[in-house]
Amino acid sequence: MKIGLFDSGAGGLSVVKSLIKSNLFDEIIYYGDTARVPYGTKDKNTIIRYSLEALEFFNNFDIDLLITACNTVSAYALDEMNSKSHYPVVGVVESGVLALKREFIKRDDLILIIATKATVKSKRYQIHLENLGFKNIIAIQTGLFVPLVEEGIFDGEILDATMRHYFRDIPTPRAIILGCTHFPLISSSISRYFNDRPLLIHSGDAIVEYLKDNYLLFNRGGGTDLKIFASENVSHLRDIAKYWLSL
Repeated sequence: MKIGLFDSGAGGLSVVKSLIKSNLFDEIIYYGDTARVPYGTKDKNTIIRYSLEALEFFNNFDIDLLITACNTVSAYALDEMNSKSHYPVVGVVESGVLALKREFIKRDDLILIIATKATVKSKRYQIHLENLGFKNIIAIQTGLFVPLVEEGIFDGEILDATMRHYFRDIPTPRAIILGCTHFPLISSSISRYFNDRPLLIHSGDAIVEYLKDNYLLFNRGGGTDLKIFASENVSHLRDIAKYWLSL
């Protein structure tokens, strides 16, 4: 089975890592729209337009399924992409919420959502969690993390200062939803900031379980072939893949 995976930049590699580990697929075609990253600062119509243009890219490949690893795309453009596609297009918001639901978390525990401005503004995560009965939710936009990851900054002084900027007034949550696929690449630093206490929910592990449950996929053994494409500077994206995926 061959699938496509679309992200605004390098963040979707965090999903690729989980997919490769799962051995669900023979081949993954990855496309990062690095020329226009980040999507999280764009308006809804622009996000939809960029997402449909990415869909045209995947028409060059005979894929069976497309994953929109970008949470912003999943929040705004999933319906439009599915209406234009002859294969299923799967987002990551619902799978992340389902992953949290599976955990033993009280409905009054503090849940922190960190995401781009557009994803937070969409309220997709907040509405899903409220519908499940969660009562103590904080959602903040942490968009500065995205360019840091795109620059290959996964720890260190700059990232520490950025976390202090965003988290200084946030009490330690019971769980953190990493509502952007860039954020698992800095998840170790985020966890350390909160003294390794919160449960971290990220799109990669969540989407694997979602695909197993909804598409009856299973570990088929063997390796997964990965092909990486980008709208700009594909060599830099491949360098990040080498670091993150240990290629």
